[in-house]
Amino acid sequence: MLSINYQKFLELDQLSQQKVPFFFIIDFLMENVLIFNENELREKKILIDFPQYKNIEYQEFEPKEIQWNAFPQSKEDYKKGFKIVQEHLKRGDSYLVNYTCETEIETNLSLEEIFHQSKAKYKVLIPNQFTFFSPETFVEITAQKIYTHPMKGTIDAAKENAIELLKNDVKEKAEHYTVVDLLRNDLSMVANNVRLDEFQRIDFLQTRNKNLYAMSSEISGEVKPEFQCNIGSLLQKILPAGSILGAPKPKTLEVILEAENYDRGFYTGIAGYFDGENLDSCVIIRYIENKNFLYLKEKPNLVFKSGGGITHLSRLEDEYQEMKNKIYVPIH
Repeated sequence: MLSINYQKFLELDQLSQQKVPFFFIIDFLMENVLIFNENELREKKILIDFPQYKNIEYQEFEPKEIQWNAFPQSKEDYKKGFKIVQEHLKRGDSYLVNYTCETEIETNLSLEEIFHQSKAKYKVLIPNQFTFFSPETFVEITAQKIYTHPMKGTIDAAKENAIELLKNDVKEKAEHYTVVDLLRNDLSMVANNVRLDEFQRIDFLQTRNKNLYAMSSEISGEVKPEFQCNIGSLLQKILPAGSILGAPKPKTLEVILEAENYDRGFYTGIAGYFDGENLDSCVIIRYIENKNFLYLKEKPNLVFKSGGGITHLSRLEDEYQEMKNKIYVPIH
């Protein structure tokens, strides 16, 4: 099921043991693990804008009216995968599945412009290949204390009493409780004294088309001795990220691979920076990819990958709309 690149995870261990700073990107299935030092980032012109690490300079762009068109799959096509997910949920194979789709987009913005002008906690640009602007932390490690911030549950901020609706929605609450429980269990594999520090925090996500509220929680623990200075082993133990997979993990991964009709690639993987002592990492969501990159074509073919958590309480219309709501750029 998972073709884990053990050699690359071992390399992450070795670098962290040597306290060598590095940046890394890991795809959803843990097959492709990219590792870069400062020189390689510079040579490949990879740009990073993280809370604790930035290698960018401010760029001025000519003001222009942004053109943005999305061509999501039809509800009937979306329903095919949704139905597969629901059948597995009814059988008890899973109780939360993060079901995602690929949507073709057209815009007059380049990937570079999207990277520089969007506003998000975590941003990365791999030139001509992909960019993402993620609001979601995966794990942070500071002084051998580990934190994770699962984000699950969104609502249109324009709705009346949106925050209360989000916090009290039966389906959204069940989804959030499940992910918090899953991430708490995941953290317990690599940390002691795991506890829930903050529950159902509401974050405001501003976009050009539709503003959203998103629900997050914070879980923390103390890194177990065997995982201290072994970043690769620690990450391998807790990947794929529970918030973009579901629960239970092994069977839910099978459901996702059956239901989704495209390759996630780096979308819903993770990216992170290790400074020699501490780690900050994010879940790769809000992701735009140039599918023509591999074919060396001059004209980009851009796709936006998005989705959401499905439970037995999910309604087709709501989940289809949520998938479309997340196709945005936070430029405002």
